[in-house]
Amino acid sequence: MNSNITIFPFDSKNRDVFKALNSAWLEKYFEVEPIDQRVLSDPETYIIQKGGHIFFAEGDRKIVGTVALIKIDDTTVELSKMAVDEAFQGQGIGKILMNYCFEFAQQNNIKTIILYSNTALKPAIHLYRKLGFVELPVNQDLYKRANIKMKKVISI
Repeated sequence: MNSNITIFPFDSKNRDVFKALNSAWLEKYFEVEPIDQRVLSDPETYIIQKGGHIFFAEGDRKIVGTVALIKIDDTTVELSKMAVDEAFQGQGIGKILMNYCFEFAQQNNIKTIILYSNTALKPAIHLYRKLGFVELPVNQDLYKRANIKMKKVISI
């Protein structure tokens, strides 16, 4: 695990990094859907201004990962747009980002975190399960690529 990782909140000067990190994995495994294009091009409007949050992981003076918490309601968020630079994968950065989100949720009275993913992303699904997410029925059409929905209840 990489212990030299610092987590910091979104700043508009990092908008392009947020888009690049997410576009890279979407293009590698799936496609950038219209909703992705909108959110990644204007995260201030689609995430921040709606009460959500974006965090970045920095290591070796470089942004190496990102994650967003999109507000669903006052006690529920969707964990979304999590990406780690391919050159830094396998170093525990995804887990560091997730744990940061859990701490943030506890401090902000968020009780439930949901996420949508795809079972083809085996390392991600394994990490989610290991960190306490449980599977729910997928009853949405937000993302064409999503074939699994998961939820974690945050203990406050």
